[in-house]
Amino acid sequence: MTAVSTGTPGRERGRTPAPAPARRGRRRWWGGQPVGTLLAAPYLVFVLVVFAYPLGFAGYMSLHDYFFTAPGVDVPKPFVGFDNFAAVLTDPQVLRSFRNTAVFLVINVPLTVVLALVLASALNAGIRWASVYRVAYYVPYLTASVSLVGVWMLLFSSNGLVNAVLGPLAPDPSWLVNKGLAMPTIALYVTWKQLGFYVLLYLAALQNVPRELHESAETDGANGFQRFLNVTVPGVRGATTLVLVLAIITGTNLFTEPYLLTSGGGPDGASVTPVLLIYQRGIQQQNPDTAAAIGMLLVIVVGLLSLAAQRLNRER
Repeated sequence: MTAVSTGTPGRERGRTPAPAPARRGRRRWWGGQPVGTLLAAPYLVFVLVVFAYPLGFAGYMSLHDYFFTAPGVDVPKPFVGFDNFAAVLTDPQVLRSFRNTAVFLVINVPLTVVLALVLASALNAGIRWASVYRVAYYVPYLTASVSLVGVWMLLFSSNGLVNAVLGPLAPDPSWLVNKGLAMPTIALYVTWKQLGFYVLLYLAALQNVPRELHESAETDGANGFQRFLNVTVPGVRGATTLVLVLAIITGTNLFTEPYLLTSGGGPDGASVTPVLLIYQRGIQQQNPDTAAAIGMLLVIVVGLLSLAAQRLNRER
């Protein structure tokens, strides 16, 4: 005798029905935490307004013969394709600005990573007056660049304290008016000013390195330098990636330092940077399409350098 099923057709006993399509769509839109998505919405609007829209508009300007007009005046801005990029890539001044940035990065990024990690390790080891040193390292980062630039101009001027100490070894022309020393001097200034922020990043990362690893390495006969290389450095690899990316972004976006220290990229363009050139071309010379093309190239270069730094640190 065949049993007759009395359950609802198409539904198995003990099985939860699938959510309705409309509910699945709302969940996909809001995510697993609707309240968190709602709280993050203002920042999303900020990113779209402050970053995404200007980046998209810069891309539009770089592909058109764009120029500023009076409010309410509608003038055709024809599409020119990659002509602005071709003009930029063959401009000696633009190429020199990227070479200057490369010189800056070669000096600034290794110094920032090494000094920040060494100083953070020393502070984390519990040296005397650690709190005083933390404040001393962080104060330059919080101080306005204009005031610090004034101090450095006095220190590195022709009659400044640095040349007085060096005496006959002082360079001639002096630091900030010397074609070969202007960009390295700016790199040293930025390294000193930003160092406190990166020291704090490493200090936070060092708190997550287990002390048992150091004790085990010490038991195995490792000295302090060996423990630093084999325990500390691998333990803060994530922080090192962050420091590398932030240092690269900071270095490729230099504007205030060369603008103030060398009076707008001098001497003879030896310290001009792409961002400074964007200001000069777009605002001072009224060529926003060329300036936008420089900006788009800079975005590509920063992205490639950041990806390369992340991959290199990950492989190590």
